Amino acid sequence: MVSYPYLCPVCGTNRSRFNIIEQIPFAVKKDARSGIITEQVSESDPLHHHYRGDEYRVQCGICGVIENEQVFIKSAQRNPL
Repeated sequence: MVSYPYLCPVCGTNRSRFNIIEQIPFAVKKDARSGIITEQVSESDPLHHHYRGDEYRVQCGICGVIENEQVFIKSAQRNPL
């Protein structure tokens, strides 16, 4: 993770209080009736579409909005100190 300044795109004032949310996908098969996890899906399973989303999300520590990290970075670039 590279360090860049952030600015909350919603409240527009927070530049220092954030939660970095690491997204760790866990591919599973569930029983259709009970909802119980029956097994973990292998990365090599050709029938399962594996997660390809953001590795990290960012939450503003003031207003609570959660967005892609780039949204916070771009907001800070548009409104430099």
